[in-house]
Amino acid sequence: MASVGSFADGALEQRVSDGVTRVEDLLARSVHSPEPLVAEASSHLLQAGGKRFRPLLALLCAEFGDPAAPQIVPAAVVVELTHLATLYHDDVMDEASMRRGAPSANARWDNSVAILVGDFLFARASSLVADLGPEAVRIQAETFARLVHGQLRETLGPGPEDDRLQHYLSVVADKTGSLIATAARFGAMMSGAGPDVEETLLEFGERIGIAFQLADDIIDVASDAGDSGKVPGTDLREGVPTLPTLLVQASPVNGDERLRELLAGPIADEDDVQWVIRALREHPAMDEARAYVRAEADAARALLAKLPVGAARDALDEICTRATDRLG
Repeated sequence: MASVGSFADGALEQRVSDGVTRVEDLLARSVHSPEPLVAEASSHLLQAGGKRFRPLLALLCAEFGDPAAPQIVPAAVVVELTHLATLYHDDVMDEASMRRGAPSANARWDNSVAILVGDFLFARASSLVADLGPEAVRIQAETFARLVHGQLRETLGPGPEDDRLQHYLSVVADKTGSLIATAARFGAMMSGAGPDVEETLLEFGERIGIAFQLADDIIDVASDAGDSGKVPGTDLREGVPTLPTLLVQASPVNGDERLRELLAGPIADEDDVQWVIRALREHPAMDEARAYVRAEADAARALLAKLPVGAARDALDEICTRATDRLG
């Protein structure tokens, strides 16, 4: 089971922990299928673990209303099932061989199975959200549209007139920020927290989601421990643009020629990967990237002033701190 982490208020921590347990139980039931292959493949990533950040955020945001409302846990599961489904599809598109320290579904079975299992999880999420009312269905549909739009923009890449950094940031907002924003919104909405609180938490979720994703970009270069769940340098090997690499390319300095040349595409040679990691760690772009993430987390934290004072607000503030503490 994913760890909730610790919060200053013990009663809040216990409520959220109990909520996460109920989320895990419903997730397990939701991925079940009478077809053995579907059951095994759909539970593959679920059993591999994960932070369950999206359900956790939904549970925390529900604290601004009635945290015992019965629709909160199903809403949190809808978001996590949607997230899991996108991972199956992403791994096919990226031709990934590993996910969460285990063979990806497309590597263990094949692309067709991975795609169909992702579709099955989307269907299970749709079934659950249908019981949450038409407004929840509309929000889920709009979120799904943003997820697809972000994936399409990432696949097609920036156009000749596009700013590459701004294009990338828009992709991160759609692919990562949108679903985390919906998790926060669902928590507030299902608990009856009220429209003003819901709107604030929607914006908070998107900003903190972007901050965490961009922090992973930095960790991919700066950490030896693979804190993002990937082997350090994974994005470099795959030629995936990230915040630090785009900042290098946007503001070149003398001596960057070899670095920029290698960053132009996938890096096949492992010695080159290690050289680029060392070069990036010493490059001013890393500090610039860290400053960008801190600014995004600070913007998320500033939104909390609109919320009622209490343990839940303090916990969200702590999440902002965790986002920046990961930067090293």
